[in-house]
Amino acid sequence: MNYRVQPSAQVDESAEIGSGSSVWDLAQIRENARLGEGCVIGRGAYVGSGVRMGDNCKLQNYALVYEPAELGDGVFIGPAVVLTNDHNPRSVDPEGKQKRGGDWEAVGVKIGDGASIGARSVCVAPITIGRWAMVAAGAVVTRDVPDFALVVGVPARRIGWVGHEGVRLVERAGEAGVWECPKSGRRYRETAEGTLTEA
Repeated sequence: MNYRVQPSAQVDESAEIGSGSSVWDLAQIRENARLGEGCVIGRGAYVGSGVRMGDNCKLQNYALVYEPAELGDGVFIGPAVVLTNDHNPRSVDPEGKQKRGGDWEAVGVKIGDGASIGARSVCVAPITIGRWAMVAAGAVVTRDVPDFALVVGVPARRIGWVGHEGVRLVERAGEAGVWECPKSGRRYRETAEGTLTEA
């Protein structure tokens, strides 16, 4: 075994855990989940059945990632984040009979490479969060988030752009639609459609 699992964690024998990954106390990895290399699953975190995670992802303590979520490489999921999976959650059907696995259709959250989801935020499926986007702590995301977008609030709305370093970008003086990272100097260009691409 080339990964580490704490004795109090529950990892289904059908789950695939990548080399160099760590699963901490009281975490649960369900059947057929697949974690890439170098992932860190924090205390009490939950990874649902069949969830797919890329390399070098971090799930902080008590994050809940319900199936069929898909996470790219280098995704950060903050403490107590919830990725939902049901449009219309109910415990029972209209006749009062308890619902089972086959009584509803799971919908997932897809998160692009390098994106960060802040502590205690909720991502309401089905949505896609773009590459290197950043969701602020406590936000409730109810619609797709573009690459490099910084979103905050309930419901979440875009208030700016962030670069690869996670620092808010600044629009260059005299160059409309050209954004720059104050930390790295890397430049990005905003399109007429309201998306951001690397310059």
